[in-house]
Amino acid sequence: MAVEVYLIFNGNCREAVSFYEKVFNANKPEIMTFGDSPQNPNYPLPEEAKDLVMHTRLSIFGSTVMFSDTFPGSPFTTGNNVTLAVVSDDETQMRKAFDGLKEGGKVKMELQETFWSKCYGSLTDKFGIEWQFSYEENKEQ
Repeated sequence: MAVEVYLIFNGNCREAVSFYEKVFNANKPEIMTFGDSPQNPNYPLPEEAKDLVMHTRLSIFGSTVMFSDTFPGSPFTTGNNVTLAVVSDDETQMRKAFDGLKEGGKVKMELQETFWSKCYGSLTDKFGIEWQFSYEENKEQ
């Protein structure tokens, strides 16, 4: 299981990732936009959100750093735009940690299957720290 940093930007994620890619001589990342995701007809995606970065990552000195733009209309506060991401192939351990952090905290999204993970969820713990949990199969097996 890994705990990785997730940086959130206010519409300039693509510019930031390009900058960090050059600074750290990283490989060009794959970028998933909000427009790339399956659309829910009950909640149409605003036109201005379609090209915003939903998710990307860079390997920086052996550590994975993940990036996203905030969804239009979602609050963004400079300085509070960092979350911790637990990425694991042990769903049982992940669920136990998620349930522990829920106590006194606020769940943003219960652990559930998404189009990018068979088990994903997010919450803010009782100390105000934001966490994301994502199941990712171990590719080395």
